[in-house]
Amino acid sequence: MSDQLRTRSRSKKVAPYARHGRLKASNPFVTVARILVAMVAVVMVSGVSVAAIAAFDVAASVKPSVHLANETAGPVPPISAIDGGVNLLLLGSDSREGQDPVFGGEDATGNLNDVTILLHISQDHKNASVISFPRDMYVPIPECPDPEGGTFNSMSRQKINTTLSYGGMACTVATVEKLTGLTIPFAAQIQFSGVMAMSTAVGGVPVCVAEDIEDEYTGTFLTAGEHTLEGYEALQFLRTRHGVGDGSDLTRINNQQVFMSSLVRTIKSADTLSDPTKVYSLAKAAVSNMQLSTSLNSVETLASIAMALKDIDLNNVVFVQVPTGSADGGVEPTQPDFDEMFEAVAADIPVQLSGSTGEGATLDPNAAAPVPSATPSEEPAPTETTAPVDPSATPAPTEPAVAVLPDSATGQTAGQHTCSVGRTLADQ
Repeated sequence: MSDQLRTRSRSKKVAPYARHGRLKASNPFVTVARILVAMVAVVMVSGVSVAAIAAFDVAASVKPSVHLANETAGPVPPISAIDGGVNLLLLGSDSREGQDPVFGGEDATGNLNDVTILLHISQDHKNASVISFPRDMYVPIPECPDPEGGTFNSMSRQKINTTLSYGGMACTVATVEKLTGLTIPFAAQIQFSGVMAMSTAVGGVPVCVAEDIEDEYTGTFLTAGEHTLEGYEALQFLRTRHGVGDGSDLTRINNQQVFMSSLVRTIKSADTLSDPTKVYSLAKAAVSNMQLSTSLNSVETLASIAMALKDIDLNNVVFVQVPTGSADGGVEPTQPDFDEMFEAVAADIPVQLSGSTGEGATLDPNAAAPVPSATPSEEPAPTETTAPVDPSATPAPTEPAVAVLPDSATGQTAGQHTCSVGRTLADQ
């Protein structure tokens, strides 16, 4: 049996996955981070009765959950910050099922994870990494359970965005676990409608455009300057590929990071967190348009992760695209940069960018420089004197305070104001 073809271990033919057409799905980021912060904010800024009604209504909107292979039964955590660190995988699906007719509705095919993002929250809840995997990155896919019964055979090399069509969200999680060496107990998937609803719930997301964006495929035409995007406009901005950077998916990720960082700043602003209506609308818009893993499918768990996120400094929220190099028909991880990056994540060492924002984004020249924080997770040195060190003693091993990523890893922090680098029709 060819390693390039996906088959079930039982005698049942696998439907071919859909290839990309003119309408591509590209869904945003730390969807869960948004929901979670929103859920906690409901409790913090609203009366008890309003919070209780909101929590019940949001919980009732949650879709049926998906069981992950590494989930174990256990008590639901209390409404406090989750104990230790968090690894959570976020998927943006191009499925049109149940979506607005503008996307093709039930008749459109496709169920690819065109956006695959890992959210890592450090154990001390002082740092967060938002790590994007390009959709066309070749990866090994392990044996995956078939949601309809049986299993799918493993493959040594396929594009990561096909994993959702093969074995659902659980298969994508298993693939990223194998690829990174991490354990990922939480996952969530969002479709087109969720992107639109959440951007509207916060009253729009301001984005800076350095050069005109022109994309006939998504109908995105934005002049240089600042634009506040919500609903369908926000979705199309996130989906545009031809209109930014060099027209590749890699620079589209840079463009998405411009939006995501602005969204984080918008959510953490006083105007959002002090408005119970916005907070509640954001929470409900998110979960009512998402499918969650069983481990994440409770208000208590969502809120406990939110508690871990809510006080992280914007400069310690790092958006990064994994290091990749060109391959025939796609990209592949660049070694040893790729493995070293995830060794740092596994060791819970905060990551720091040394490269650029990528060709699809640039620093906003009109924005005030962010106030630099100390090196991520770094505490001020103690001032008290200590006993002399015995020179003959073997020094205790120490871990670095931060892992500086190579320049092959592009990205930005949430504290950096950036602009999308547009691409006009003349350059396409």
